[in-house]
Amino acid sequence: FTPAQADLQGSVEMLIPKSINRLRRQGSGSRFVHGGATLQEVVVPVVKINKKRQSDISAVEVEIIGSSNQMITSSQISLRFYQVTAVTEKTQPRQLRAGIYAQSGELISDSHELLFDFRSDNPREREISVRFLLSRQADAFNDQEVLLKLEERHGETSHFREYRTARYRLKRSFSNDFDF
Repeated sequence: FTPAQADLQGSVEMLIPKSINRLRRQGSGSRFVHGGATLQEVVVPVVKINKKRQSDISAVEVEIIGSSNQMITSSQISLRFYQVTAVTEKTQPRQLRAGIYAQSGELISDSHELLFDFRSDNPREREISVRFLLSRQADAFNDQEVLLKLEERHGETSHFREYRTARYRLKRSFSNDFDF
């Protein structure tokens, strides 16, 4: 066949045997080729996969390390955060906002933006240490329970949703002499 007869472009020639008999091939066993233009001899299957499902892609998990001492006794507290798994194609980075809040929801410390995007397989290299400084407003909540909140941005908005919390007891014997 010529390219025009097969509705193709270019300088291609096609040859197809006219019968459906077996054409024997040299060698042992049943080595033969069918003659004729059967579908399995003319068409080469092509499978194209387009994966649209995103369910197996998630953000990395973050844990608070050393939250066993649930007491805040000074105007500053240092906490460590641990990224559980390394960032890969299926686990994406996570950006969090961290701060210490009163039960009423009032921020009583400075706020920190934390990005957990570590690709290292070494767990020690996936830790972040953060120092929180309590504000003067924290004095009003002395001897009360306060919350460390980790919040993540809700989509592309300016709103945040709660990711993880830890409870602490604020028990300072002296008030803050400095305004942080």
